[in-house]
Amino acid sequence: MTTLGLIGSGHIGSTVARLAVAAGHDVVLSNSRGPQTLADLVTELGPHARAATALEAARSGDIVVVTIPLKAYQSVPVEPLAGKVVIDTNNYYPQRDGQIPALDDGSTTSSELLQQHLPQSHVVKAFNNINFAHLQSLARPSGAEGRSALVIAGDDAAAKQTVTGLLDELGYDTLDAGALSEGRRFEPDTPAYGVPYFDPEADASQADPTKGIMPPASPTTADDLRAALVAYGS
Repeated sequence: MTTLGLIGSGHIGSTVARLAVAAGHDVVLSNSRGPQTLADLVTELGPHARAATALEAARSGDIVVVTIPLKAYQSVPVEPLAGKVVIDTNNYYPQRDGQIPALDDGSTTSSELLQQHLPQSHVVKAFNNINFAHLQSLARPSGAEGRSALVIAGDDAAAKQTVTGLLDELGYDTLDAGALSEGRRFEPDTPAYGVPYFDPEADASQADPTKGIMPPASPTTADDLRAALVAYGS
């Protein structure tokens, strides 16, 4: 049994927690507002979940998921994450995060910024290119028909293998996009961001992404994602 520490428990974080508990793992949840604000979620998740501070989540997690606005990445505890696999779900949204020159000029990526902040951790980018509603609804057991894939990127092969194993337990196949810098291929405004998990044939007239109401989910294989990554170009 693995313990997942979650630094951030919003839409993606809470969905990852639900999938993890369903797979038999323990989760330690945190957010910026304090453990007491997570009482309802912990009650929903049951005895395999508890609320804590970000520092406690970082210390407790065998694998730690950072799922907070990018602008707050420097608030992530450093020392307790040394040597650990850290999954980064962040995306850069200038309208929310403010302008970050190194991202604006393409000299680095959001996950590389987190890796620089956590020099002794093993950062793997994942969960960032799928809407939380689709993340929940597309999960399937290993070998099931219509199983979807998630794309990852990272500089440490062993860490990516660990994340691949976790994703399998949560209900997903994995496509490895390569080095952490390749995360730019499945960030906002790329063909691999969001769209592969929509059903393009469905009536999406009632969809409202701002409210989490999305078109019906479409199973998305590793080959589908690979084509989307290639479509991004060099």
